[in-house]
Amino acid sequence: MIQIKGSISLEDFQSIVFENQQFTLSDSIWEKIEESYKFLTDFAENKVIYGVNTGFGPMAQYKINDWDRNQLQYNLIRSHSTGMGAPLPELYVKSSMLARLNTLSLGHSGIHISAVKLMQELINRNITPVIFEHGGVGASGDLVQLAHLALTLIGEGEVFYKGERRATKEVFELENLEPMKIHLREGLALMNGTSVMSGIGIINILYAQKLFDWSIACSSLINEIMRAYDDHLSETLNSTKKHSGQQKVASKMREFLSGSQLIRKREEHLYNGKNQEEIFKDKLQEYYSIRCVPQILGPIYECIENAKKILVEEVNSANDNPIVDVNSGNVYHGGNFHGDYVSFEMDKLRIALTKLSMLQERQLNYLLNPSLNEMLPAFVNLGKLGLNFGLQGAQFTATSTTAENQTLATSMYIHSIPNNKDNQDIVSMGTNSALLTRKVIENSFEVISIQLLTLVQAIDHLNCLENLSPQGQKLYKEIRAIVPPFKEDVVLSAYLASIKEFIRK
Repeated sequence: MIQIKGSISLEDFQSIVFENQQFTLSDSIWEKIEESYKFLTDFAENKVIYGVNTGFGPMAQYKINDWDRNQLQYNLIRSHSTGMGAPLPELYVKSSMLARLNTLSLGHSGIHISAVKLMQELINRNITPVIFEHGGVGASGDLVQLAHLALTLIGEGEVFYKGERRATKEVFELENLEPMKIHLREGLALMNGTSVMSGIGIINILYAQKLFDWSIACSSLINEIMRAYDDHLSETLNSTKKHSGQQKVASKMREFLSGSQLIRKREEHLYNGKNQEEIFKDKLQEYYSIRCVPQILGPIYECIENAKKILVEEVNSANDNPIVDVNSGNVYHGGNFHGDYVSFEMDKLRIALTKLSMLQERQLNYLLNPSLNEMLPAFVNLGKLGLNFGLQGAQFTATSTTAENQTLATSMYIHSIPNNKDNQDIVSMGTNSALLTRKVIENSFEVISIQLLTLVQAIDHLNCLENLSPQGQKLYKEIRAIVPPFKEDVVLSAYLASIKEFIRK
């Protein structure tokens, strides 16, 4: 049982969301939630506080009668449950719920403890609200998507339960759960925040780390089987550039290639004083997609690390409005719900991962084109040239998918459209940005899947398995456990899907 004590880590998300570990909040956190609720209840008695006794957004100028306060919250939830498009996969919804629960547990929202306890139960029991992709503009938070979360908590809407999409009311009856009741401002507190874009963003980062690791593996392996020189990966060369990401990538590649009998040393081949050729048969320097990997993947590594820092800060922040501060005995109105931090990081991450997919696609093209590599048959075709086609068809998929990434890499952060009677006159579009990044990640896994299959086919043609580094041999065996060697043409879609599933996990 994981106990959250006031902050949540990326590792906690990994354990709870991916590995379905149970969690609870520490006693001091429950006390803080109750203290915040009690303070706001007392404080609001004779004051005008947004969303407690006023309307919402541009309707905040209207004071709400005391007897209508609870109905106000139900109206907000129901009226904003307007999401459309495909439902978000359960993994992303669970992550979003965990992000929302954590920010509410900080004691700055004045929410009743029952709402947080019900969210904890739903997460621990893998009951996830049906939340749709379309609806959020990322300012005043993820209002529409979070409205569907709140709708579930009041016992309405739909949930995913044991692989089925069912009415919330039915599932609550089966699980003996009571819907949340409105006490003060539960509707606004649940909806007014960045938790959906952050929840999706956290999953994006966890997958981005996997993509980066696989890119290192593929880039190392192509260096190895193409018998590249090792000086472009050397510590000496890369330390002359002061970027930590570049140095990290070069170090990881050296680690992968340790023990290789294929990587060449320039000293042994070109610095020995025996070269009498006037036109060198072997390339003096490899193509950029092979030689410049540390310089290309270095900034991508640093982008992932920065996105991790920002997203962890966001999910551990109070991103509600207004903010209840028990210590100072006051309620502050502002814009902590604005999603620019998340939107900007998701844009940068999407650009970085698009570049990663472009690198892998170029390495793939190098393997498939004998005019470039001068070592392999066209399309790494192990059958009869002309009669068989090898990986010719798979390249089309990789190329088109990479092209889609290049289009999706366009910024959402700068695509603000005023709405909400111009109350929301500049918005973040953070949820859209996170969703587009999710798509780029899925596409990038597909490109790498095709590259991995091509690499192991190339190893078979070169008959060099025994000369690979231990890491290279291990990778070859993992992919060959999924796809056997083939010379005759076979349908590859199912194989590629299996490779993709393997590398995502």
